[in-house]
Amino acid sequence: MTSTAPIPSQRRMAVLAYPDVQILDVTGPLQVFCHAGYPVEIIGVEAGPLRTSSGMQLVAERGIADVAGGIDTLLVAGGNGFSGPAGDPRVLEWLRAMRPRVRRFGSICSGAFIVAAAGLLDGRRAVTHWARCDEFRAAFPQVRLEPDALHIRDGDIYTSAGVTAGMDLALAMVEEDRGHRAALDVARQLVLFLKRPGGQSQFSTHLTPEADGLSPVRAVQDWVRSTPGADLRVEALADRAGMSPRNFARVFLRETGTTPLKFVEATRIDAARRRLERTRDPVERIAAELGFGTAETMRRTFLRRLGVTPQGYRTHFRALSPAPASGEDPGAREHFDVKHFDIKEEDDVVPA
Repeated sequence: MTSTAPIPSQRRMAVLAYPDVQILDVTGPLQVFCHAGYPVEIIGVEAGPLRTSSGMQLVAERGIADVAGGIDTLLVAGGNGFSGPAGDPRVLEWLRAMRPRVRRFGSICSGAFIVAAAGLLDGRRAVTHWARCDEFRAAFPQVRLEPDALHIRDGDIYTSAGVTAGMDLALAMVEEDRGHRAALDVARQLVLFLKRPGGQSQFSTHLTPEADGLSPVRAVQDWVRSTPGADLRVEALADRAGMSPRNFARVFLRETGTTPLKFVEATRIDAARRRLERTRDPVERIAAELGFGTAETMRRTFLRRLGVTPQGYRTHFRALSPAPASGEDPGAREHFDVKHFDIKEEDDVVPA
């Protein structure tokens, strides 16, 4: 079932796939486009079946030798096998030839390596999966990599971060073409998570490294997440772990890859985001109750970490029904009309 009337045939959306591709990089965006009424297609280096990194097979309707036009938007998928097409002169020549023949061009996840190898990202802003950013910078210093974004548009070139960010990008493209309501309708039908605006961070405290489950550091991490407004100075955290502050900071960094201060700040930002999204509590109250101290401190922290003020963040979420009061279960009445889509916890799917 599609959410809207069919898109004209010239708006064909295609994804380039190859052996050992990440299956969600291909099927995720295409499912979004399909639900929005676009004709969709998988293109392979060669036509026929290809094995994905999960072991499942996809079928490319056409190979690159069979495609010279007729595509509106062409995306290059990522996956463990990206080095193959990135080093294949046939693929790179085809991408360069297709570049002026499509309205939009871009990549999903490590597909950025293939697009960059074709020279199509030179001098442009781009993003790829956070785990491959160092590798990407070393290989393509001429690209202006922005590792902390979900997806980026630079002119008519689009890039996105890892895996499900390709669906965020597809939703953003649907919104560009058909408006916010159409994109929201697709998100509802697919029961997608609400996603962050493309320029915001692809990181979350829930994605930061965890200490071992038996480690006292892990217990401290869990406690921080459950009580973000408590006294979370290093001395207090160390006391809870039964360590000296200096030793605790050293062990925390070794086991998680970040410092206690950065972890606490990220946790408070995450908690503040949920309050801004789910309630109409004043920023001043949120800042005080979550340990920021003042609204101004929270504002500076949001600007530094997310590139947006708390009030600016909140404007992306306009309640269609009365917002729950502070302390009320937001899932009981939650219903959002969102300008963009933000990564949430599992109970934050768009209502059907």
